[in-house]
Amino acid sequence: MRQRVSELSGRSCPQVLGIDEHFFSRKKGYATTLVDLKNHKVFDVVLGRSEAGLRNYLKCLPGREKVKVVVMDLSETYRRIARQYFPNAIIVADRFHVVRLVNQHLLKAWKEHDPDGRVNRGLISLMRRHAWNLKPAQQQRLAQYLEAFPVLHALYQAKQRLMRFLLLKTLNAKRARKMLPKFLALIQQFAQSPAKALAATLHSWLEPIVGMWRFSKSNGITEGFHTKMEMLSRRAYGFRNFENYRLRVLAQCGWNGVINRV
Repeated sequence: MRQRVSELSGRSCPQVLGIDEHFFSRKKGYATTLVDLKNHKVFDVVLGRSEAGLRNYLKCLPGREKVKVVVMDLSETYRRIARQYFPNAIIVADRFHVVRLVNQHLLKAWKEHDPDGRVNRGLISLMRRHAWNLKPAQQQRLAQYLEAFPVLHALYQAKQRLMRFLLLKTLNAKRARKMLPKFLALIQQFAQSPAKALAATLHSWLEPIVGMWRFSKSNGITEGFHTKMEMLSRRAYGFRNFENYRLRVLAQCGWNGVINRV
């Protein structure tokens, strides 16, 4: 296994790279996963998640100047790392994390306007789901509830328009430029509402979010590998040595698992 991993260590960095963190152990903390999103393979696992912890590894990473796309969640630390060590790459936000951020801000505003309704599980399910996926009876129930809260109703309607922008995929450059002014106008509406913090975050991550319109790859592949890595750790009853953990991950998720014997 060590011999096979040593053969893989000289590989060039993939052109479409997914980067995310996952928990390793209480003693050593978090690790960073680098995934080849084009070929659906784990490229490497590195202990640490800060720029200082990853600096020595990233400086020696072969082919990092050839990386074209880096997909990540809304982590400011990873964005700084991508800008510094992958200078020719376009940063693309992960769609799942952006949608989750919007839902979190909506639920926070909801709690401020109606704390009692916020704990109703049925209403929570209706508020989180896309309006176009609700049945007529569900739409009617939600509309009756929102009539008593005009501000919350306006936020909900704006959130549905925002979701339509966030779910756009594989747009060409011409159509993306056409949609951008409408998207900016919607963000400006949020800036003048109780969801000012959401508008600030969306504006700060505007370029990576717009990048989602052009590129269909997401970190869902990375999250799937994190599930497999968690299962590997459970089967081994946990790892104390990070290098042994890294070897096992690369053996199971980094190549086809076949070792050529001489």
